[in-house]
Amino acid sequence: MATSSKVFKKTCLNEKISIYLGKQDFVDYINSVEPIDGVVLIDPETLKDRKVFVVLTCAFRYGRDDLNVIGLTFRKDLYVQTLQVFPKEPTQTPLPLTTLQECLLHKLSDNAHPFTFQLPTNLPCSVTLQPGPEDAEKACGVDYEVKSFYAENVEEKIHKRNSVKLIIRKVQFAPLDLGPMPRAETIQHFLLSDRPLKIEAWMDKEVHYHGEPISIHVVINNGTSKFIKKIKVSVDQIIDVILYSGDKYTKTVFTAEFGETVAANSTFSKSFTAIPILAANHHKRGLALDGKLKHEDTNLASSTIIQPGTNKKALGILVSYQVRINIVVSRRGILGDLTSSDMCVVLPLSLMHPKPPNGDEDIIIEDFAELQGADETEEEVAVTASQAADN
Repeated sequence: MATSSKVFKKTCLNEKISIYLGKQDFVDYINSVEPIDGVVLIDPETLKDRKVFVVLTCAFRYGRDDLNVIGLTFRKDLYVQTLQVFPKEPTQTPLPLTTLQECLLHKLSDNAHPFTFQLPTNLPCSVTLQPGPEDAEKACGVDYEVKSFYAENVEEKIHKRNSVKLIIRKVQFAPLDLGPMPRAETIQHFLLSDRPLKIEAWMDKEVHYHGEPISIHVVINNGTSKFIKKIKVSVDQIIDVILYSGDKYTKTVFTAEFGETVAANSTFSKSFTAIPILAANHHKRGLALDGKLKHEDTNLASSTIIQPGTNKKALGILVSYQVRINIVVSRRGILGDLTSSDMCVVLPLSLMHPKPPNGDEDIIIEDFAELQGADETEEEVAVTASQAADN
């Protein structure tokens, strides 16, 4: 018995051209990127002497729309690939049809035309900087879109009514090797103490999945006369906007204080748990998220994986994480709080999505369906091989 596969359809305002895609998330496997395959349905009466183009664009947006008024550019195209799908160019080598394209072409008649894009491996994954409650403009970040239109040539100015675009995402899954066990330590000597204060911290692995509890193991060897009155565990997201402004800033996405105390000349050992999730950080402006396709929640941005030799500026926004363990050291007595100081240990952390166990990358298409404007419509069409054969 055939199972249905959902297809995303997007139609322009005048209903004269539509895009069909099997999903909106396309996977970057580090060494290759999943091809973007789809179909365009056109109206031959509207076509006349014009051609039909499909354009794939990767764009970096940083700033407000009103910056254009004062002559500043708030958007930069990082990559553009254009295909003329009808009529086919004589020099264009036809690619083999995918199963999705075969089904759609059979179902949609002779006015449907396939297209396939193959992305290079050096492009960034989709990232969105979370807007604040007062921000009405389109969010900053890196996004991808597939656009189709009628035109005499690709440089022609296209009216919005005669074009259709669908936002997609480029995503990565965690590697099978979850990385070595991160470990760090710090040692501090105090005046009048013969032995130092030593903090060791480590995690079982460097790569963790979104929403997975992170275990942080801490050992404190306090050979001093100082008193440890508090332990704080934090997870920071580090965002490096390198394409335009060179901004680099840190957002704390998890923090917890523990009232653990460590007496002078004693040792301490305990494991703490951190779970950094978007649900606890809804209102933090500028937080990096995996690219949004609609107004509903996505998740914290996945860590950026940089291949050797990659030009970092071409990635637009780099995202990384770290775990911080802070302890507050003080003396006993009335003046203890006045003489307190902090010690800190930092561990590297990577947050990513696990690869689906069956290799099916089409598991979240409903969650990331694009939020459409009033000028365009989108629907999901169930297509099966058996249904296609019946038409």
